[in-house]
Amino acid sequence: MFEPKIVAFFCNWCTYTAADLAGTSRLAYAPNARIIRVMCSGRIDPQFVLDAFRQGADGVLLGGCHPGDCHYQEGNYKALRRYYLLRQMLEQFGIEKDRLRLEWISASEGEKVKRVIDEMTEQIRKLGPLQLKEEIAEAVQREKETVPEQRETSAAT
Repeated sequence: MFEPKIVAFFCNWCTYTAADLAGTSRLAYAPNARIIRVMCSGRIDPQFVLDAFRQGADGVLLGGCHPGDCHYQEGNYKALRRYYLLRQMLEQFGIEKDRLRLEWISASEGEKVKRVIDEMTEQIRKLGPLQLKEEIAEAVQREKETVPEQRETSAAT
């Protein structure tokens, strides 16, 4: 039976703390998510998401503070803009948009972490394993190699 692999990028100040609360509250949720703590959801580089898919993730979950509550003031708005960009990119690569999810979860919402991870696990289970065609994996790799060059060019100007 297929068990999805989900990579979850969680904001240190809210969503990661909520995941910790879920653990200390002994809330059992699907073990399919591997949580990666980032200082702010606004610091999640789109390349992290593309790499997660390229390296075998069936889904990616982004978690951040509720709008207006960001520790860094506007990081979650930056994350929201990137999320919409990523959904368009994934569609171009032939990856279903439903494999990427963004959730606002505050530090006190341990129950919501449980619900979101369980829901996403079921959703990805219904979609089945991600079948990245070799051409798509190569395109993702080219995108990865192109992004640093673009940054160097824009930094020079």
